[in-house]
Amino acid sequence: MKVTVENKKGLNKDLKVFIDKKTISSYMDEKYEEVKNSVTLKGFRPGKVPKEILKRQFGQAIFGEVLDKVLKDTSTKALQENKIKPAGQPKIDLKSYGEDKDLEYIISVTELPKIDIKSLENIKFDEYKVKIDERETEKRIKEIAKSQKNFEDVDPAKVANEGDLVIFDYKAKVDGNEFKGNEGKNTQLEIGKDLFIKGFDKQLLKVKKGEEINVEVNLPENFPEKELVGKKAIFNCKILQVKKPKEIKIDDDFAKNLGAKDLSDLKNLITKQINEEYKNSLDSLSSRKILNEIEKINLDEIPENLKEQEIKILSQGMNEEDLKKSKNEIEKKAIKRIKTGLILNEFGEQNKINVTEQEMQTEIQKQLRMMPGQEKMLQEYYQSNPAVLGNLRGQLYEEKILKEIKSKAKSNVKEISKEEAEKLLKEENEKHMKENHDHHHSSDKKNTAAKKVASPKKTAASVNKTSKVKKVSKK
Repeated sequence: MKVTVENKKGLNKDLKVFIDKKTISSYMDEKYEEVKNSVTLKGFRPGKVPKEILKRQFGQAIFGEVLDKVLKDTSTKALQENKIKPAGQPKIDLKSYGEDKDLEYIISVTELPKIDIKSLENIKFDEYKVKIDERETEKRIKEIAKSQKNFEDVDPAKVANEGDLVIFDYKAKVDGNEFKGNEGKNTQLEIGKDLFIKGFDKQLLKVKKGEEINVEVNLPENFPEKELVGKKAIFNCKILQVKKPKEIKIDDDFAKNLGAKDLSDLKNLITKQINEEYKNSLDSLSSRKILNEIEKINLDEIPENLKEQEIKILSQGMNEEDLKKSKNEIEKKAIKRIKTGLILNEFGEQNKINVTEQEMQTEIQKQLRMMPGQEKMLQEYYQSNPAVLGNLRGQLYEEKILKEIKSKAKSNVKEISKEEAEKLLKEENEKHMKENHDHHHSSDKKNTAAKKVASPKKTAASVNKTSKVKKVSKK
């Protein structure tokens, strides 16, 4: 095989590939042997069909298969030997070919630009650590204690007030008639929560142990007996007990009931929990700042074909008038996204970063846990939409790249208060919403170019692995 590089125009170039007919013949002989051992023809024993007979009957089809194999093998090798990473699918233009002829063809390819990733180590970004005030931790513990309310018996002469627990038996009737499910034993209601039937618990105010009281309510829309929905029901209630809320003592025993070793350990766990609540959001903020810095890195050239593809994605759904108005803005955004993706992808390749199947499954399980009751539906959605899985893989790939960049770049650790963290995140969200509003036509394109280009399955460099080329003409 002889390869010469021609017509260099920036990132575009042509590779002229020449393969002599002797090499083509060896490929053909190999294929004929393969066919001979598998084909059955009348009058010939298996494996004994002469080559000339095979050539006459199957020659054209065999040559087509051989030609595809030769093009695949040699085009991949030609690109690799010349250290060319294609930005997109190369095109092949056949110039001369035939079973007993030399093969000559042109590979037209747009090359990915050479990217120096050393500058990524000089990126500066802010990393945030939230300092949780002790009062914030104590406030959270008190909220937990309040949610785990205990009740204690009171003097039978005491009446039920807001916040008290009333325990009662009841029998209900509608229009003087009993109905299915009209009885209840040891029913517990906390007055003020309104968790039974709307307006029911308020009518238990001032009741005492041993009293009987009639409560009138309209049966709700979700009542099981549909013919009774909206009708007035009278509940005859016998009050068994009235209990007052008992203040929970926040001590070591309280902490142990929550799974901590003691109160000091509980405070540490709660502080850590509050910090974790902010960590992911603040880490995303740091990642966004890194991406902003990457956008400032200069690339001499951007592959035109990738730019056109990105513009097409960004302008989806736009009418002609809006497209004209936003043309320059869309082009700038496309270039920015492609550039960011190319830089991240190069960093990922050089640092041998990839997403394992185990990491994919872990992320999918995480997504499933976020939608309780809809796990099966979501699982089926993933299985029937490979593109969604591709986007998820790209997302994980970008996260791993940014994590690695963070470990090598220069971070400025800032310790901030919870209030400062909330303010920072609020400002960033408002800024992000404004950007989305300004680019409302393309704001639904949630996958950044980094995710699109950087995904191992979608990277332009992966042409070297798939070896797929487009044949544009046979002359």
